[in-house]
Amino acid sequence: MSPRTETPPIEIRAEPDQAGTRADRFLAAAIDGLSRSRVKALMEAGHATRDGAPLTDPSEPIRAGALYALTIPPPTPARPEAQDIPLSILFEDAHLIVLDKPAGLVVHPAPGNLDGTLVNALLAHAGDDLTGIGGEKRPGIVHRLDKETSGVMVVAKTERALQILSQTFADRDLDRSYIALVWGLPSPLEGEIDTVIGRHPVDRKRMAVLEGREAARGKQAITRYATTRGYGTGCALIRCKLMTGRTHQIRVHLAHKGNPLVGDPTYLKRIPAAARSLSGPVRNALLAFPRQALHAASLGFRHPITGAEMAFETTLPEDFQSLVMLLDGDRQ
Repeated sequence: MSPRTETPPIEIRAEPDQAGTRADRFLAAAIDGLSRSRVKALMEAGHATRDGAPLTDPSEPIRAGALYALTIPPPTPARPEAQDIPLSILFEDAHLIVLDKPAGLVVHPAPGNLDGTLVNALLAHAGDDLTGIGGEKRPGIVHRLDKETSGVMVVAKTERALQILSQTFADRDLDRSYIALVWGLPSPLEGEIDTVIGRHPVDRKRMAVLEGREAARGKQAITRYATTRGYGTGCALIRCKLMTGRTHQIRVHLAHKGNPLVGDPTYLKRIPAAARSLSGPVRNALLAFPRQALHAASLGFRHPITGAEMAFETTLPEDFQSLVMLLDGDRQ
């Protein structure tokens, strides 16, 4: 292993109008690509100086005319191991990757899924191009899809891109839609679901719509939906647009409305009454579907560096498409 070499410090002379600003805020504004939290961590680790003297207090007021310096150590290898897992890349440049995540792929290592994740795959795919996020050579996960949800995702390759994209998602300054296959025919056929979502009061692995006093523990969640194809009263294909991004939002909202996702192991606990209106082979195929029938179909956003408008759309995966074809054939 080759020795790590320190990069030369970045030096900034404080102007009179910058006097009194917090040191971490001043350095983050002056150095492109570093978040304030990252600057704070570097300062506390002893990588900053003022006129050559150590500067470890992020809140210290800036002094006009002083020379501030910050040394950014080379990124350390990522803790997850790189693993050669095939990826469907829709777009890639020096700043980000847009991909079509398959169902069954966990996004980030966690207890129970320590490897074989999207992060492991991205480290193998783009490890040499990663410039370091939070001091670690890793991809920046901007948003997540559940393990069994397929579809389009964007991942940052630089800290600056992660910072801007994360703010884009927080501000809802983007366009994203999902295709879902649900039990029953939604009534009305299109509309908006606006509730508060939080942890289920009993089952902590589930989310739930919270009402009354419980609502204080959750956050507002808004989903707009439109039915694109109905199959009698048995099931329907709908398109959902997220106005917020809460955990399991679409799954919780549709189950709460009485139209749970086909195959959802968490929010569909019994055979829905709507299944009785479908023919035997179709009903059996839907009941046997091994995952939630949810696909992140499209994602549109502005490029975090160039500002260019970007839009991506992905087709339904083969297993989901087979269900739709079976339903279409039964309807004819």
